[in-house]
Parts: sequence; structure tokens; C-alpha cells
Amino acid sequence: MEHVDLLYAVALRLTRNHADAEDLTQNTFVKALRFHDKFKPGTYIKAWLLTILRNTFINEYRRRSRRPLEVELSGLEVARGTHPDPEVFFEPRPGCREDLLELVDDPVRKAVEALPEEFREAVLMADLEDMSYKEIAEAMGCPLGTVMSRLYRGRKLLRDALEEYARDRGVVSPK
Repeated sequence: MEHVDLLYAVALRLTRNHADAEDLTQNTFVKALRFHDKFKPGTYIKAWLLTILRNTFINEYRRRSRRPLEVELSGLEVARGTHPDPEVFFEPRPGCREDLLELVDDPVRKAVEALPEEFREAVLMADLEDMSYKEIAEAMGCPLGTVMSRLYRGRKLLRDALEEYARDRGVVSPK
């Protein structure tokens, strides 16, 4: 299926959980098939699918926030004793740029995660998913100017949050 890797990457970024990301991706395709007659020929199918994914995520988030938290404890003992093998080379799955966030230091990941959702979503779509401003606007359901503003503000927040981090590593010159 075309776009499955992109949808999974965005779903993983939103849910921060592999199982939930798989469910969200599957639900997106189910809804796309169910409502295929709503797709307007001549528009970007990727943006349409991302809109379905985003709306499904928001609806699920609202539904879950109204019920008590469920915690899965099975396999806890096994998880505690497992560690990544340092001899295994990390390679992101094709089309899943979300894996790249796993390679960055905690301060960078935390700075990205601390962005307001609309800024984070725009920045990640542009900088990790290589989406055009037009595709981002369609996926987010907002005007092109809003995307440009969110990207500018999100990148500025990241720059401000990571200034000391970059200076400590010699990426930018000291003040």
C-alpha cells in the first residue's frame, strides 16, 4: 500500500507507541476505504490520508481522556531485562523518518516534544517527512500562510530552546 510508511511514521509521532501507531494507521486505511467517495480527484491523496489520520487520532484521544487509564503489565519482567545490542547498527525503516528522532540526544528530542502540537506537527512534516507547504496545509486543514507561520514559530522555539546545547557542542559560536 502506498503511503503506509508515511502514515505509520506520523501515527508513531502522534501516539509515541508502536502498537497504537499500527492501530491508528490501520483505522486510517479502513476509514479511507469506507469514505473513498469523499476523496476529490485532483487533490493530494497523501494530504487526505493524513487528515483522516489526524482526525482519527484526535477523536481517539478525546474518547480515551473520558475513561480511566489502562496499564498493560504483561511481559514486564522480560522488558526489564532487555537491552539494545550495541553491535547492531541502527537503520530506520524505509519511509519511517520518525525513527530518526530516536537517534538524537534527549535535549533535542525533548525540545521537539515540548513544542505546541500545531508547531511540532508542522515542523516534523516539513523537516522529517519532506512535505511541501501545500501538502502540510492540506494535511493540517489550514491556509498556506498559517503553515508558514507555524514553521517559523516552531523553528524559532527550537532554536531558542537548543541555543545553549548547540553552543556547548561548538555548532554555533559563543556569544
